[in-house]
Amino acid sequence: MTTNGRPITILLADDDQDDLMMTREALQQSRLGNDLRSVLDGEELMDYLLRRGLYADPESAPQPGLILLDLNMPKKDGREALAEIKADPKLRKIPVIVLTTSRAEEDVFRTYDLGVSSFITKPVTFDGLVEAMKVLAHYWFEIVELPSRRPLHG
Repeated sequence: MTTNGRPITILLADDDQDDLMMTREALQQSRLGNDLRSVLDGEELMDYLLRRGLYADPESAPQPGLILLDLNMPKKDGREALAEIKADPKLRKIPVIVLTTSRAEEDVFRTYDLGVSSFITKPVTFDGLVEAMKVLAHYWFEIVELPSRRPLHG
């Protein structure tokens, strides 16, 4: 769960406080010891990634190695944020996993067209979410080779 000996930061973008808390707890129960940061909407996500405003300091906004993205958020939804991330040469290599309640086939097709790495529909139970996080952690941090953690800026 590290790259180059450093823990991988997971950035969770979700406007629902209950979902944020449950996902954080599910990641902890899945024994995932990574640094988990969160933002509440697509605008805040882009501020974090581009180190603007509250996130200008790299210490308070470490480069994520993985983004968990909800689609339905205020200000800028996940689809818009995903399009911006994948259009930016400095951000596009960060794997983005959609983690949403949407089961719409249109959302699946559209997000893959935009460059999402995986699409996961949130399980309806906490135990299901814990199991999904265990599988996610195993796949993304034990099987897949992630890009190196070179700084995005500078």
